[in-house]
Amino acid sequence: MSRNLTRKKTRLELSRHAARLFLDRGVAHASGDEIAAAAGIATRTLWRHFRSKESAVEPLFAQSSLRFAAILRQWPRDISIEELFAAHLGPDRQAAEDTADDILVVRLLAMLPEEPALRSAWLMSCQIGEEQLIEIIAERLDRPRGEFEVRLCAATVTAAIRIVDETVSLAAVKHGLKTTTAEVNAHLAQAIRKASSLPFCDPVTPRIWPDEDA
Repeated sequence: MSRNLTRKKTRLELSRHAARLFLDRGVAHASGDEIAAAAGIATRTLWRHFRSKESAVEPLFAQSSLRFAAILRQWPRDISIEELFAAHLGPDRQAAEDTADDILVVRLLAMLPEEPALRSAWLMSCQIGEEQLIEIIAERLDRPRGEFEVRLCAATVTAAIRIVDETVSLAAVKHGLKTTTAEVNAHLAQAIRKASSLPFCDPVTPRIWPDEDA
């Protein structure tokens, strides 16, 4: 195993410990010493991985964004976003460990109104997701990654995904609203469609000439 991969796995495991402590005690009442103790490491080791205790949940948030991007990268050109989500999104279509991580993320997102210190970590992961979306949209539509319209579309779609994630998490945790996977997928697809400024949600055909309209 490479050193970089080992570091990523270590950071993710530390992130899980931090998340559980924040959920159990609140951010203000969970210290770096306690996160380190829960993980069985020295506190100085924790600070080699993270700049603050709040940033310790960044790997957990980022993993969620990267897994979503990985699903979008599997998107065949001849199916819609709704068909993609139906085929790939849902707890029954992923490993148990990923589902457990998703539950931690949902519970953390539901804390955001009372724990604004966590929002910077969440927004960092949204930025990662936006960078991934730029590449995905550009590739799907055969357009340059640096094109303004592609970047704008990725930014607005990322914002829509963020709002859906926050809304669904808050509704589930704070208000006990039960939603099915199909309902969440439908809301997510609809939000992406509304936010998209480029036609990448439906089946697409390759652009033959570089100057033809998208």
